Amino acid sequence: MKQPWISVFAAVLALASVDAAQAAPVMMSSDWAKDACVAWNADSTLTAGLKDSGWTLNDAGRGYKVIHVYRTDCKGSRPVELRIATKEAKATCAYGGAIETAKLDDGADYLMHAETPRWVEMGKGDYGPMKAMLFGRLKFEGPKMEAMANMGPFESFLLLVGKVPSDAASCPK
Repeated sequence: MKQPWISVFAAVLALASVDAAQAAPVMMSSDWAKDACVAWNADSTLTAGLKDSGWTLNDAGRGYKVIHVYRTDCKGSRPVELRIATKEAKATCAYGGAIETAKLDDGADYLMHAETPRWVEMGKGDYGPMKAMLFGRLKFEGPKMEAMANMGPFESFLLLVGKVPSDAASCPK
């Protein structure tokens, strides 16, 4: 005969495993980048807007652009990578995860970093990319004129940080 406490214990373990499986990934971890890639592909301002503007054409001859992002205050954490390619007439995120492109092309690719509270503010839409860069809240490397010509999509990219569920209380490992 089964003891009642065993059933309760099993139920508690099952709930704990569901909670662990549903926990949001750490902001700007490899798992977060995978989710950000999915969110990118669901955002028409990014997929259509960047394709229509010709942004994806500047790809250093590789067939894709690279964006590396990280949280400045997370010392020792590596950036994560989003790889954007033209697919089915859209600027599609083809990869999100750990860095695979070790060397960025400064004429085509982007590196962005900010302190965690600033990423959270930008993700909420408290301010856009112009204010973030003007006040030094967002550090940015890459083709600046190209970015300036695509401010609407650039802002949508920053808003992804707020759309992708994440845990900002700890740093990526």
